[in-house]
Amino acid sequence: MGGCFKSIGCLVVAIAIAAGAWFTREYWTPYLHRITQPIPAAPAHAADQWQPATPAGAARARAIIDRLGSRNGPVYGNVEAGDLIAFVFQQLSHQLPESARDVEAMVSGDQLLVRCSMNPSDLGDLAQLGPLSKVLGDREPVQFGGTLDIVKLGLAEYRVQTFKIHDFSIPHAMMPRLIKSYSKGARPAAVADDALPLITPVHIGDVRIKNGEITLYKVVR
Repeated sequence: MGGCFKSIGCLVVAIAIAAGAWFTREYWTPYLHRITQPIPAAPAHAADQWQPATPAGAARARAIIDRLGSRNGPVYGNVEAGDLIAFVFQQLSHQLPESARDVEAMVSGDQLLVRCSMNPSDLGDLAQLGPLSKVLGDREPVQFGGTLDIVKLGLAEYRVQTFKIHDFSIPHAMMPRLIKSYSKGARPAAVADDALPLITPVHIGDVRIKNGEITLYKVVR
């Protein structure tokens, strides 16, 4: 009998399959094209990239926060670091020295980093910085990083973990004294000594920074 293709029946089946494939090619060739193409690289995320705090960014963050506050809105929303800092900068401006300019933000790991330029004298008594105070000019780059958490509804805290000025890192043990020296107004008792207080919308129940994203969660009642 020989192989299968020596059989008239098998030959008919093969011809039928080939014909069917030909007439249905417009359905399966796109799929074949997709699975044989190389997988494109994932687009670069905004993590580990500095983003300026702009009015447009503040508007985008406000739109996300407003959607979370609506009755039928989503339960969470992702917001870019620069946009979030732009949104809260009015509050931060009451916590940061008046000379702070060119504010930018970046997500790195589970921390929100912020950098700007400022007059070091706005940090208070520069003597607390030791020999570093002797090399500082009238305007220096400053960078700090920390975690952002909701303390209670309507109040969040930005806990400063790292602080760098003029490329010199300040020990974390100095954070409470440094923050106290230039803080303005009364500090809420619930806020940690190494943190900057932030007033938040009461419908925001949680903030998580993970895998390069900042996610805001609404209070679900």
